[in-house]
Amino acid sequence: MAYLLIEHKVADFNKWKPVYDEHEGARRKAGLKELYLLRSTENPNMVLILFEASDTAKAHDFINSEDLRNKMQKAGVVGKPTFHILEKTALRKAA
Repeated sequence: MAYLLIEHKVADFNKWKPVYDEHEGARRKAGLKELYLLRSTENPNMVLILFEASDTAKAHDFINSEDLRNKMQKAGVVGKPTFHILEKTALRKAA
């Protein structure tokens, strides 16, 4: 299983959230399932979202899509977001 982590700053979380919610269908179509929507305790406009990604190729297409760029701009994302596609690794057992 793979994961997608998105981190970005928004101008106003309360204005960003409804636009984010509208985009659920596109995320679902890309094989993304939201696991956590997190806000920084130091800056509530710093947002991190962790998704389970069923298909890494679709996840790459999603994060590189013009549709996502347009939604982020509409939602008030500030600066350049960071995207990480991650995979779970086995923990090493203690000796």
